[in-house]
Amino acid sequence: MAILEDDRLVELLVDRPEMRRTVGNIYHGKVEAVLPGIQAAFVDIGTGKSAFLHASDLVEPEEDEEDEGENGGGRGRAFRKLPNVQDVLKRGQTLLVQVTKEPIGTKGPRVTAQVSIAGRNLVFMPFASKVGVSRKIEAREVRARLREMVAKHLPKDSGGVIIRTVAEDLTEDHLARELKSLLALWKKIKRKATFVRPPALVHREASLTSGLIRDVFSDKVDQLWVDSKPILHEIQQYLEQVAPDLLERVTHYQESSPLFDKFDIESEIRDLFKRRVELPTGGYLIIEPTEALVSIDINTGRYTGKKDPEKTILRTNLEAAREIARQVRLRDLGGIIVIDFIDMESQSNRDKVLHELRAHLACDRARTRAFQVSELGLIEMTRQRVRPSLWDSMTTPCPGCNGTGRVFRPEVVVRRLERTLRRVAHDQKERRLTIRMHPEVALYLLEQEPGFLKDLGKATGIDLEVRDDPLAALDEFKLMSQPAGRDVTERYLVA
Repeated sequence: MAILEDDRLVELLVDRPEMRRTVGNIYHGKVEAVLPGIQAAFVDIGTGKSAFLHASDLVEPEEDEEDEGENGGGRGRAFRKLPNVQDVLKRGQTLLVQVTKEPIGTKGPRVTAQVSIAGRNLVFMPFASKVGVSRKIEAREVRARLREMVAKHLPKDSGGVIIRTVAEDLTEDHLARELKSLLALWKKIKRKATFVRPPALVHREASLTSGLIRDVFSDKVDQLWVDSKPILHEIQQYLEQVAPDLLERVTHYQESSPLFDKFDIESEIRDLFKRRVELPTGGYLIIEPTEALVSIDINTGRYTGKKDPEKTILRTNLEAAREIARQVRLRDLGGIIVIDFIDMESQSNRDKVLHELRAHLACDRARTRAFQVSELGLIEMTRQRVRPSLWDSMTTPCPGCNGTGRVFRPEVVVRRLERTLRRVAHDQKERRLTIRMHPEVALYLLEQEPGFLKDLGKATGIDLEVRDDPLAALDEFKLMSQPAGRDVTERYLVA
């Protein structure tokens, strides 16, 4: 699924039947281990890897009403007193948990005991006690009206609710119907949890299609194009119940050319895996994901401006800020991101760049935070990591370079070969060897070091012959013992 803004790709969402997303799923889990040292527990939810449950996810944060998120999260979490995890959980204990973060790398999923059930207009939180309103609804009278309408229909001590942005203009009846349906769903989940033996799934989050329609598709979206009849029917049935006025914005795409080609999405998908991202006026970004963080470097490239270098740099940095906000969203980059903008002398210009970055990050559905420019001229930012980035989920390390993106030069391969052959000579077991190597390295030997084999053969007492092998990796060679033709490379190769 692709989301376009101003005819440019800003989000790409991928779902496969064999790898369904787990964020939002509710499990009846079993505590496997309690670790007081890190104030966390590992919970078996039946998905292979144990889930991580931190003490901060055991109790409901008491949030200020102006600071409510749409998914039950808030900013006050880090500052409240947490319970000792060993006082609340014991090994073998069972509890309901909800996945908040997909497994990434070697880490299992992250879960919370603070379950929330999202509807189109409301999020019901069984273990909370407040009615909150999305921060994006700013008018105080509207916030008060919505809170009053929902509170009227929320049974006492039944939980808390967050009113989502799309509910701003809804009637009381509409909100009451959705609240009733969410309460019924929670009742069903609780009932199922009493009958299943943990670990077990008790509630699966909506499919990617349904979740996207629920969370994103509103009157702010111009058009929704669908090229699959079953998915079209799924969307139409859902909208008939919750937002029939949006049905006219749904189009069944039936042309012979692929849907993604019509909107030139395939070329953008290809580009999103490149390190280098071009900017409109000739500058460019270099995006490097690493284990600890993502680094982004900005260069002016061929754009040199006219006379004022500060103006040239400011323009490039502003362009870069806009593109960085799009790229982190498009690539689904998460965690710590460090941006090295081109150095600017003026503090006001530095502030302009930071403001531009924050303004465009505001369009992101994931939580983001950009900090002030550091003493080294860097901007550090964080982005909520819910699932692996597209880089991690859609690519695998190259078997040739083992993920480094680099291979040894021919001259280095030849030096490694030389050291290996001296090791063979010391062993005194081989008298005749055929060396198989990539054609480019064989050509280097022939043209740049024509006397290499003859001199080394004399020094080692081994009869040497080179054969080019198009199937060999660029920095790989094999030693074949003759006349048997046995591969003896592993016996002697160290570096």
